[in-house]
Amino acid sequence: QVQLVESGGGSVQSGGSLRLSCAFSGLTYTPRYMGWFRQAPGKEREGVATLHISGDTMYTDPVKTRFTVSRDNARNLLYLQMNSLKPEDTAVYYCASTANSESYPPNDYISRAALWNYWGQGTQVTVSS
Repeated sequence: QVQLVESGGGSVQSGGSLRLSCAFSGLTYTPRYMGWFRQAPGKEREGVATLHISGDTMYTDPVKTRFTVSRDNARNLLYLQMNSLKPEDTAVYYCASTANSESYPPNDYISRAALWNYWGQGTQVTVSS
């Protein structure tokens, strides 16, 4: 059974930093993609960052230069380092993984939540001004 468990969320002031972690288990293969999404109240879930098995990364424009996605394969952890946080970054952040059963263009993975097969329960990030 695949499980993704996020941690590290919290409340910070504008300009602060947080590092989210995602502990994953039950995967019998290496996912082609792992990534982070977020959902603010009243808004659709949006892609934040993706990490391809090759190491290639992709970020949504609002977080470029501020967020960094990385992975520790030995510890089965996915990270999202978030710096220079802004109030508009406030959302529930979700870790996600693909099942490798299909392949799509790289840009599709950050823009289409429906392509992702496994999700964590989410962790709240609140940034105050």
